[in-house]
Amino acid sequence: MELTINGTKHRVDVEPDTPLLWVLRDELGLTGTKYGCGVAQCGACTVMIDGQATRSCVTPVESVTGAAITTIEAVEADPVGRKVVEAWVAHQVPQCGYCQSGQVMAATALLKQMPQPSDADISGAMLNLCRCGTYNAIAAAVRDAARS
Repeated sequence: MELTINGTKHRVDVEPDTPLLWVLRDELGLTGTKYGCGVAQCGACTVMIDGQATRSCVTPVESVTGAAITTIEAVEADPVGRKVVEAWVAHQVPQCGYCQSGQVMAATALLKQMPQPSDADISGAMLNLCRCGTYNAIAAAVRDAARS
């Protein structure tokens, strides 16, 4: 199968139902995308597929051939992604940091689709779990990135 990840084409020899997360991590060495729960509940594995925040742990690789896949490794190449990362740093969002790549990807997807989200929009889109409870800092960083 051929996948386009972060603007680069990759050929992978995996079973069609292999979760995208394992292709990214195990086949391609893109380990910024994290495994959290394996059932699409926590969001640590969030990547963007054609600009949409997607849980890669339950996304079969066969379903994303021909799509543009963006991972945390390339998020700063996008102007919106760069603003999100800058806001994350400015607000010192991460504590343990484990979920943050998924959080950044979800925030970037939100701001690309809705450049000026309301607080309700942010709450509705930022559903990834954070065991450290940095939700207030996450929301503040998203609002800040939207303003910049």
